[in-house]
Amino acid sequence: VQLQASGGGLVEAGGSLRLSCEASGNNADYYAMGWFRQVPGREREEVSCISPGSTKIKYADFVKGRFTISRDNSKPTVVHLQMDSLEFEDTAAYYCGARFGALCNAEMTYWGQGTQVTVSS
Repeated sequence: VQLQASGGGLVEAGGSLRLSCEASGNNADYYAMGWFRQVPGREREEVSCISPGSTKIKYADFVKGRFTISRDNSKPTVVHLQMDSLEFEDTAAYYCGARFGALCNAEMTYWGQGTQVTVSS
């Protein structure tokens, strides 16, 4: 499975960005997919996760009510992360991950390249 992430950029505090991640490969639609983020000097942390079929969705407390994860209706191997009300503290490199099964964890099997999100205060 290969993951291609896109959509990072520079935005002012209070603004919005949408990240996308497309999984390709055998059985990619059976993989849980999630977004993680990392800033220099800190461990990578889970932001949000969506299960195959979108039956389970999880958000980190620090993004609840601001970020929305979803699978593309026409292409379920594409996952979007809509990020609204962005805060300076959301600045990080964001990584898409995937693993077979319903849940995400820090040991995701596959990782995409990072995409930088920078929020100016």
